[in-house]
Amino acid sequence: MKDIRHIHTLGGLKANGYQPKSVKEELRNNLIEKLRNKETIFPGIYGFEDTVLPDVERAILSRHNILLLGLRGQAKTRIARMLTGLLDEYVPVVAGSELNDDPLAPISRYAKDLIAEKGDDTPIEWLHRDARYVEKLATPDVSIADLVGDVDPIKAANLRLPYSDERVIHFGLIPRAHRCLFVINELPDLQARIQVSLFNVLQEGDMQIRGFKLRLPLDVEFVFTANPEDYTNRGSIITPLKDRIESQITTHYPTSIDIGRRITEQEARITGNQRDSIRVPDVLKDLIEEIAFAARDSEYVDKNSGVSARLTISAYENLYSTAERRLLINGESGTTARITDFWGVIPALTGKVEMVYEGEQEGPYVVALHIIGIAIKKVFLNYFPNPAKLKRGQERDPYGVIRAWFAAGNTVDLLNDLPGKKFLKELDQVAGLKKLAESTDVGKEDITTFMELVLHGLAEFEVLNKDVIQNKWVFKDFLTDSGLNDEDDEPDMRDLFN
Repeated sequence: MKDIRHIHTLGGLKANGYQPKSVKEELRNNLIEKLRNKETIFPGIYGFEDTVLPDVERAILSRHNILLLGLRGQAKTRIARMLTGLLDEYVPVVAGSELNDDPLAPISRYAKDLIAEKGDDTPIEWLHRDARYVEKLATPDVSIADLVGDVDPIKAANLRLPYSDERVIHFGLIPRAHRCLFVINELPDLQARIQVSLFNVLQEGDMQIRGFKLRLPLDVEFVFTANPEDYTNRGSIITPLKDRIESQITTHYPTSIDIGRRITEQEARITGNQRDSIRVPDVLKDLIEEIAFAARDSEYVDKNSGVSARLTISAYENLYSTAERRLLINGESGTTARITDFWGVIPALTGKVEMVYEGEQEGPYVVALHIIGIAIKKVFLNYFPNPAKLKRGQERDPYGVIRAWFAAGNTVDLLNDLPGKKFLKELDQVAGLKKLAESTDVGKEDITTFMELVLHGLAEFEVLNKDVIQNKWVFKDFLTDSGLNDEDDEPDMRDLFN
């Protein structure tokens, strides 16, 4: 549409051939244009290109209201908010109207009276598409008055109007969202009797307020978000309402490590100074994503609750912060993140998973260590052979030299805040460790990371014993030191799962 924002009266609109258009038509027409021009419609949304997003586009082309159904942290609200990009950039409204009245199709008493009084001189304003987004979080205390409206006795008194006059109505969120996108998040949390109030709006496009004999032919694009109905005891979407929502679209979590990494790195709040002074190897970025996959599969985590993508985002931020704290304490100018830094990632896990009874019995800290251990095993096997599947009498055991070094009674102590040189010295003393890490053909800058990965991986496969003792990780042989003589040692958390 050509730019006619220089027009400020109803007569000017008519002279320029302006025609009213519904919000669903706006969305449809602008989507068609973007699809023809091969434009990116939902920038920054990854992993939904072949599943969710085509369904959303089909719903818009069909002029449907939409229900986005999925577990927490699956970009449902973000998709809803991005739909504003498919609205016309500006639309005309009657100046002063609280219902965003179209000058050529007014619905409120105020706009109709103003147009009747001033005719073609009726003043108009231009409303930007960003102002045409209304969002409401459904909670049990939301009332019909909040959504639809109610009689305002103060307005009636001030204007000296009887309660039979529709001008005493205080409009709710939905009438005020006329010609807008209206999003209700967590729809099952809305009480059933409140959900009933949405029937007419969705089916007939109109509504009544407190029995007033007025018809408000509202023009609203509804987008609802919800977790699956069987999620704990939060309630459900009543069947007649679900029947009136034309398109139900199911979202999902990232299906691959690469997609997860793109989302995490895009969303994490990492400062420029952190990026300049701290290097996070790709293998550790993969490990963060594997933690989320392990959590979603864990027997200790409630699968109906889900594991939000916010887990990996928070974990990534904590990983940087853990390395940054060590860097500041040791007065270093730069550092590389380590697997031992995942000690600092634990708080990002414990608050992001909802555990079943068995998990609650073990405790969030123990479950977090267990999940990290499973992720380490998965990443370890991407680069090294499985120690548990080496055949007896195999000509060459890739871990033989390392086993022998620990069997001789040697130990490795990796303190959480160990300076870089001392950290490398601890790893370098292990016979055969560096050579094994170099066999992976990784760059020189990642050798230390892979040396550490070998120790953690062998511990997870029970080739070595790993104790978490206050602020350090101690690696040693299982047989040469049972730990009974170390009064300060605490029990290995991993043993609780073996």
